Amino acid sequence: MPEEEFQTLLQFFKVLADENRLKLLGLLANREYSVEELAATLQLKAPTISHHLARLKELGLVGMRAEGNTHMYWLNVESLRTINKELSSSLSSEKMASLVDDIEGEAWERKVLRDYFEGERLKEIPASRKKRSVIFKWLASQFEMGTRYTEPQVNEIIKRYHPDSAYFRRELIGEKLMQRDQGLYWRL
Repeated sequence: MPEEEFQTLLQFFKVLADENRLKLLGLLANREYSVEELAATLQLKAPTISHHLARLKELGLVGMRAEGNTHMYWLNVESLRTINKELSSSLSSEKMASLVDDIEGEAWERKVLRDYFEGERLKEIPASRKKRSVIFKWLASQFEMGTRYTEPQVNEIIKRYHPDSAYFRRELIGEKLMQRDQGLYWRL
């Protein structure tokens, strides 16, 4: 799930995770109310109602119009429909599962790196292709983006972590983590 979509979902649930805000939406679904009317109906103070209305307005769930010195609030049904469509899409089981994919993946990758490195040295090359990919990805991150390296420079960086620089050069290219052209290497 993209970060922006996740933050929208999080904001929505934070705003609606309050009993009084839900009651406000229920009242506003029936008709327009002023802050004073809502405060009297819910037996809350006007500043508290104003605070809750401001939070609901952030999501676009509540509209407001001025009537003299009084502000009248109403439920923005169209905004509610739009949010409902977005939520239906965001709350699919695949999207919900994707919330933790990155977390689980990163934790597993950190474990692979801990298991195969002793300090800065790679103890052994993993037999598993998936684990080798983690090592290659990490090794590629040791090269700066946008920098061109000569083969001796690439070998020097790789040899900090493992003596077989030729193997790792080939694999970094094969995994499409680095590119080579006319004796120069760069990270993709």
